[in-house]
Amino acid sequence: MDMKQDRMPAAFLGHGSPMNALDSNRYTQAWRRFGASVPKPRAVLVISAHWTINASALTAMSSPKTIHDFYGFPQELFDIDYPAPGAPEIAAEVAEIVKPGWIGLDRDSWGIDHGAWSVLVHVFPNADVPVLQLSINAAQDFEYHLRLGAKLAPLRDRGILIVGSGNVVHNLRLIDWQQPDAAFDWNRRFDGTVKNLMTHEPENLAELSNHRDFSLAVPTDEHFIPLLYLAGLAAEDKTPADVLVEGFAMGSLSMTAYTLGLSCGNLRGDGRGASPESHVPGEQTNI
Repeated sequence: MDMKQDRMPAAFLGHGSPMNALDSNRYTQAWRRFGASVPKPRAVLVISAHWTINASALTAMSSPKTIHDFYGFPQELFDIDYPAPGAPEIAAEVAEIVKPGWIGLDRDSWGIDHGAWSVLVHVFPNADVPVLQLSINAAQDFEYHLRLGAKLAPLRDRGILIVGSGNVVHNLRLIDWQQPDAAFDWNRRFDGTVKNLMTHEPENLAELSNHRDFSLAVPTDEHFIPLLYLAGLAAEDKTPADVLVEGFAMGSLSMTAYTLGLSCGNLRGDGRGASPESHVPGEQTNI
């Protein structure tokens, strides 16, 4: 058997506004095409920007709750339930794989937050694939997350789909609501540098903290860190990532998404089209 050929793909999805859970645009359409192209996994392991704590933890409950961790949105978004099962036995596998590192098993605290379910409602709309979430350990540096991503690589040979969910560029303080599809120059520069690294030298992604535009593009790092997991997987695989879809929103957000181990071909968007934030309420501050 060719193990690499049978290896599950992996992805990083720029999730943008929670309203993408309800919207149909070229980003959500790309997520749907991605989900339709991958073999049905045993489970999906999500590293979401919205579960950031001072520890490495993994959801290990059999029925994770749908968490609505935002405010200022229409009721229809709060009404979304994503009833995917958990997989405690797979959580135990993950904890075993990362040894001698340590990941705590969360059996009753977290669940599936909007960084996960806002994309999964498109990737697996039937909610029939078990979901686990891995926390972002805020006490650790970029190299830690890159290495941990690499350590998760054997899961791909066990039928586990690994998905990072965040945004390459995510600066809510500088959002320009009048430019729904635009990008500031610093946004384009940083996103372009990331694209070059992810498609050629993903093992060097952690060095971007020295980039001239880093402080603007990554004022807080929780949305960027999920990409480090895909970079770690790509480095371990010795295979660069592919762009799934790319584009910008409101000047200071990037919607670029990447895949690993899946030829994008007709999955890829062209950088133009519907705004990913077309229904974001004006006072929203938790994307």
